[in-house]
Amino acid sequence: MTQKERQARSRQMILQAALEEFGRADFEAVTMDRICAGHGISKGMLYHYYANKEELFLACAANIFQELNRYLQCEMEQIAQQPAFEAIKQYFLLRETFFQTRPKEKHVFENAVLYPPKHLTEQIQALRRPIREENDLFLRRLLSRMELREGIDQEQVARYVNSIYAVFWTILEQYHPKSGASDLHTMLSEAGELLSMVLFGVASPQSPGV
Repeated sequence: MTQKERQARSRQMILQAALEEFGRADFEAVTMDRICAGHGISKGMLYHYYANKEELFLACAANIFQELNRYLQCEMEQIAQQPAFEAIKQYFLLRETFFQTRPKEKHVFENAVLYPPKHLTEQIQALRRPIREENDLFLRRLLSRMELREGIDQEQVARYVNSIYAVFWTILEQYHPKSGASDLHTMLSEAGELLSMVLFGVASPQSPGV
């Protein structure tokens, strides 16, 4: 094994250990000591590659964003052929589908996106930019095929949908009946139900007072 291969292997070992820790605890609760102690990694090796837990968290987030972006690009190309509303509904489900078998990655992603450490916000936004740009292009592609309400343009709708997208599954958790089934099929069905109201509203234009 060459030195370069050994270094890559060491980095991967450290990142996997960091993912395990950040994947089950919030940023503030994770320490470099905890990563070392829980995974048989010496402090010397850890600090040789990463100066602090901030670097490690950003490295974990970057890997997840890159993997998610590759997945989204592939899937969005497929669903773009569907009718616009159905494609947007599938678009909203893609991220959750990606994370269904990746609970640790989901925890890191949500911490980075929804509850980012304030001093890392700018770096995280920069890491997310490729995903946001791809999402924006995809939405505009679909919106060009939809008849929008008078007085609303594509720019406004793209901003609206993107803002909903960021918190959609958090909203769905509140919308989901507490006593109902919690299987994926039910959740996905309710996601379509909720998204229909988000995009088309709940009141008829002919309703009194509208």
